[in-house]
Amino acid sequence: MNRSLHSSLKAVDVKLKRGPAGLGFNIVGGVDQQYVVNDSGIYVSKIKQDGAAGEDGRLQEGDKILAINGVNLENLNHREVVDLFRTAGNDVELKVLKKSSHYTNGLYGSEPDHDSSLSSLGLLALVTAGVAVAAFIYFRGRGYLTDGKWKKR
Repeated sequence: MNRSLHSSLKAVDVKLKRGPAGLGFNIVGGVDQQYVVNDSGIYVSKIKQDGAAGEDGRLQEGDKILAINGVNLENLNHREVVDLFRTAGNDVELKVLKKSSHYTNGLYGSEPDHDSSLSSLGLLALVTAGVAVAAFIYFRGRGYLTDGKWKKR
């Protein structure tokens, strides 16, 4: 993501208490494993619903983690961030940039969301065309259409 876009979004603080299964989410990213094009940040890739993050509900898949207990994650590789999580203690404070459908790129898509009714209409047209082609092939194969004329068998 572009840094200028980050400045227009607000980071939020999320405090989690480590449970028996840890914090209950997975991460991707880092300078050595970029997840989003031109962004070496750390992103939440999966939330375990019965884990601390899932029960809390504020952290979502696609959110970018900016800091752990005040430690900035910029320019760290994936392993360094994993180690920070492991040694963060029972009470963990995260600074998180919430996922925004307006400012995404990379694996999240580079275009804004489209109107779902237009997408549904396009899908309906595609299915209808497919059925028409299948019917044409079926009836032609059964001898109902030969030489451009319909005939009964």
